[in-house]
Formats: sequence, C-alpha cells, structure tokens
Amino acid sequence: MEDVRTWRAEAVRLIEADYNHSADTHLVPIALPRHAGITLYLKNESSHPTGSLKHRLARSLFLYALCNGWIGPNTCVIEASSGSTAVSEAYFARMLGLRFIAVVPATTAAPKIDAIRFHGGEIHAVDDPRTVYAVAQRLAAETGGHYLDQFTHAERATDWRGNNNIAESIFAQMTREEHPIPTWVVCGAGTGGTSATIGRYLRYQRHATQLCVADPLHSVFHRHYADPAITTLPEKCASCIEGIGRPRVEPSFVPTVIDRMIAVEDAVSIGAMRALSQRLGRRVGGSTGTNLVACLMLADEMVSAGEAGSIVTLLCDGGKRYDCTYYDDEWLARRAIEWRGAMDDCRAML
Repeated sequence: MEDVRTWRAEAVRLIEADYNHSADTHLVPIALPRHAGITLYLKNESSHPTGSLKHRLARSLFLYALCNGWIGPNTCVIEASSGSTAVSEAYFARMLGLRFIAVVPATTAAPKIDAIRFHGGEIHAVDDPRTVYAVAQRLAAETGGHYLDQFTHAERATDWRGNNNIAESIFAQMTREEHPIPTWVVCGAGTGGTSATIGRYLRYQRHATQLCVADPLHSVFHRHYADPAITTLPEKCASCIEGIGRPRVEPSFVPTVIDRMIAVEDAVSIGAMRALSQRLGRRVGGSTGTNLVACLMLADEMVSAGEAGSIVTLLCDGGKRYDCTYYDDEWLARRAIEWRGAMDDCRAML
C-alpha cells in the first residue's frame, strides 16, 4: 500500500511539474472595425502541449482520479471521447507509464486518431457514437481499469474558485486592458465542464460578466437550456463540429450558471472558422468558428445598444487536425455544407 501511495504522490508531482514547464496560454486581441468600442479577445488554447483546450481537462481528470485513489501504477485508463480529450489523456497516461484506451466514434478525424496513437494511446472505434459510454464502461470492467468519464467528472474535477483554472487566467490577463471586466465570455459545451467552471467563477468573484454558450444547431444542450424536459436528440440528428455539442445532456452540463445560449448552424461555424483563419494567418478548428459566430452576434447587439466593452472567447484548437475535413472543400461538398457565404459575412466583420 505504501508503494502505491508513493507512486501516486510522484504521479501528482509529474503532472503539476508539467503545468510549470510553460507559461499560460496567450490572450490575443482582435479589433472589430465594424464594432466601434468593442474588442474581441481569443484565449489561445491551441498552444498547450497537446494542442487544445482539452489539455486542461485531461490534467484535472487525472489529478482528480489520482487523489480519489482510482488510478494506481498498473491501472488501464479508458475514456469515451470525440478525439481531443483522448489526445490529451493519452499524453498524461504515457507520462505516468499507464496503458490508455480511447473509445471514439468511427467518424473521428484521422489526425486526432494519429495524435492519440502518437502519445501511446490505443483506439477502440465504434460505429454508433451513442455507444461510447457503455463501451468505455465495459472495457474498464474487462481490464480492471478506470473509466475517466469526462462527461460526468468534468464539472467537478476543476477547482472553479481559482487554482489556475481558465477563468482565473482570463481575468488575470485582462487586468490592464481598456475594458478589464468583459461584458461577455463565450465558450462551447462538449462535456459542459468549461462552461461550469467559468460560470461558477463569475458568480464567486461577483463579476458583472455574463456567460454565453455557443452550441451547434444539432446539439441537445441549447434545447435543454430552453426546455429542461428535452434531454436527447432524435436519431440521426447530429452536428459535424467535433468537440462541442452532444446528442444527450451530459451530467457535467450545468445550465443554471449560463446566462445565454446561441445555436449555430454547422455551415456557419465552418465559414466563420475559415474567415478567422484568414484573419489570423493560421488555421483554427470548427468549434472556434462556432464561438466566433456567437461573439459577433453579441457585438452587434452591444453596438445597437450603444455599449462599449470587451468579449472573450476560446480558440479551442488548431486547424491542422481538420485538414482532411473542414479545410477539405471536397469533403464539405460531399456533405452539401454551404460555407462560403458565411465566410464572406464573417470576413467583412473582422
């Protein structure tokens, strides 16, 4: 038992040391020429070692499981994921010398699969995305392992009061800006963990900032927010924007900390993603496009109301993982996704 306790202490030290290896992610200001008095800020989460916002979640999930005594030196770690969380979890599993299995939908972008394998993870693909939870639980039982279960534990694994969470980082970086207290913070919801952390932090710190969650049109979250009786989507109703939006309401989704939700069509998200990529000179992922659409809608409303201020959102991941999907014109054409009009509209506002 003492050997396991010593191993866990060293595992926690390794994960905490990983955080200290680099500075926090950058906050990038974007002027909006058509929205006088309003500045948009992008919290660039693609600069994490595993390239996405999910690096924060994976770190928190591992620390949570270690400190709860759920992971030991011989534990097989398993996760149900659309890709990015599993990439980050594979990174931490390899750091600790643990076997890691990612249960992913068969449609997950190939570069994400490659990244999971690059970090030493194994892939268990399923044809029906709705079965990832049950399959992950089964594999955990068969291996005597631990199912990290991001969709249940995301909202509780991160300390929302502070301790280096993303909300605390945003407000620290905004201190010297013209409008240091944002009017809005905008994020997406995959597990709901990020929105829960930010929403709780805003209330705990008594900030006037409001939280808007941008959600794919074909996701259950915004429907549940409007009508709590809705908890699942009809079959074959799904978004192609990876990382956000879900077919069922996840346990980590906390609607009561959200001030507003905006539903965004996939084609509009992709058009906005393309426009922002051109503006930045680097590619971003689809969920960042979803966030941008909501930000521009809020900026329009602020201008109409004669308000000045700041809006902060997340650049969730880079676009390299989507070269064969969102940045492949033929892939989009085969799915009849008409994105060019939305790209032109967003480009005119950036």
